[in-house]
Amino acid sequence: MATARSTGDHSKSRSSNRDKGRLGEETALRYLRKKGYSIVELNYRCVFGEIDIIARDGYELVFVEVKSRTSSRFGDPESSVDLKKQKKLSRSALHYLECRGASDCNARFDVLAVTNTPEGMDIRHIINAFESTFP
Repeated sequence: MATARSTGDHSKSRSSNRDKGRLGEETALRYLRKKGYSIVELNYRCVFGEIDIIARDGYELVFVEVKSRTSSRFGDPESSVDLKKQKKLSRSALHYLECRGASDCNARFDVLAVTNTPEGMDIRHIINAFESTFP
């Protein structure tokens, strides 16, 4: 039986992915601010998961998932926000709202898809990308 081994440094790969993600989030923040959103919180973490950006768009609270890619080789960034991810985001958002005593406020879920192309950053903002999904 043959065994394949990787000789690459996995920590470099993880670090590179974190850097790409950080660049995508910074791009998303600049985009949202330019559109007039006010940023409430970044990288909100709870037992259910993480929300990249929580912002206000007028009177509406917006939970933003940022997805970054360097190419479309593995599909569009937004395609990775599948039902499983939507459930995690929904649970995390509900936790946030309950902890802040704001469970009756207007809220929505947006996805910001950021692709780093040779021409620059391509940003697609999917407003109200999905409805809250609870188990």
